Amino acid sequence: MNSLRRRIDRFCVLHPNFGIPNLMLYIVIGNIAFYLLSLFSTLDGGSFYSILSFSWAGLKQGQLWRLLSFRFLPMTTSPFWLLVSCYFYYWIGSTLEREWGTAKFTIYYLSGVLLTALGAVITSLITGYDWQVAGAEYVNLAMFFAFATLYPDAQVLLFFFIPVKIKWMAILDACYFAYIIFFCAASRYWIGVVLPLVALLNFFVFFAPELGRFAKREQTRTKQAAHFHNAVRPTQRE
Repeated sequence: MNSLRRRIDRFCVLHPNFGIPNLMLYIVIGNIAFYLLSLFSTLDGGSFYSILSFSWAGLKQGQLWRLLSFRFLPMTTSPFWLLVSCYFYYWIGSTLEREWGTAKFTIYYLSGVLLTALGAVITSLITGYDWQVAGAEYVNLAMFFAFATLYPDAQVLLFFFIPVKIKWMAILDACYFAYIIFFCAASRYWIGVVLPLVALLNFFVFFAPELGRFAKREQTRTKQAAHFHNAVRPTQRE
């Protein structure tokens, strides 16, 4: 993984103009546009999603739009929560693009999309069932993990009024990943196992060294807090 990550970093340095500037803006516009299309489509919701979701059987029939269209399918029917999620992920994605540069962020995001499609193809070939993928929930969550690793102490307002540090939300999301993988494995819903794993694979390729440094920082902070607490306690007793 380290070798692959170094190659990606080298490619980004040598090709700084590679990528799609402000990629998350196009993603957000696509999500909103597909949501509006689903409202005004003459098809029912299931048929609309079936035509645009990723499908190995459809891909073999030349329906190449499925390689990208599945990414824009909204994961909620609520316009309010759609706008909230679009704003949240636009904020995260644009921040990562400023931190990394357009080239690296584009590679990170699109590799997550392509790995999702590849995971669906492999699962379909192994099980003999055409698993369809609608939306990019795990791609977005992997992007959130990237943000949380770089900015663990950034705060957001949970339910719009409770300040919470990003790192605690990332821990909850990690527990959610583990729960989904375990539950889907127990239910033999194999696509639900593969998609979170390929999203995590994409994350670890880019962030394995940073995770080690993050763990050391947190361990140092814990020790410093413990030393401070032990030093203050005798003073308070006096």
